[in-house]
Amino acid sequence: MKQILTSATQFGLNLTESHLMAFERYYQILLEWNERINLTRIVEPSEVAVKHFLDSLSVYPLLPPRARQLIDVGSGAGFPGLPLKLACPDLQVTLLESTGKKTAFLRHVITELGLTGIEVITLRAEEAGQQADQRQRYDVAVARAVSPLVVLAEYLLPLVKVGGVMIAQKGQPPTEELAAATYAIKLLGGQAATVQPLHVPHLEGERHGVVIKKIKPTPKAYPRRPGLPSKEPLGSEK
Repeated sequence: MKQILTSATQFGLNLTESHLMAFERYYQILLEWNERINLTRIVEPSEVAVKHFLDSLSVYPLLPPRARQLIDVGSGAGFPGLPLKLACPDLQVTLLESTGKKTAFLRHVITELGLTGIEVITLRAEEAGQQADQRQRYDVAVARAVSPLVVLAEYLLPLVKVGGVMIAQKGQPPTEELAAATYAIKLLGGQAATVQPLHVPHLEGERHGVVIKKIKPTPKAYPRRPGLPSKEPLGSEK
């Protein structure tokens, strides 16, 4: 695993021995908890190193240079937020996850690794986006999720401050998703998206990062109540 993680130099990250030890411990805790709750189907060390850790770290080159506060929406087992925190200790990270068992796991990892400048919140994205202490607070909102971009935009953009960005990790170029999300992105305060190809060492298949800059405040009506963004995605009206 350590030999694979040194490939993070391709993202501009030079991981020290202490970084690598933290990733190893994270992996061991992941295995232990995975026997009790469903966190991941990927358990082999080399696969976790590539498909979870390096894939998470591939977001790093997309972060704005002065980004200080990052929220990982739908964090699950901590990807990509926890690997980014381990590699960038000065980054202030919030892990947002609606499932209590998963947030218990995340808090345990944080305690075991002695991390500071990181918090875990058990909430849905739609709820967090309407809370005064979370709304338009972050420099960056990231998601490593399967939801379409039109849905992710409603989850992430309300959490981002004007001048910040949302980043969605995708596989193949999301051309159709972008077209379907154009109206929603503009409505929610976003600028036209840019798509960056991402090369993840040792990983077969395509990876892309969709970066959307926030240029104006999100209207107060958004995000809508829980479940509605995915059930009734914002349309393409002009």
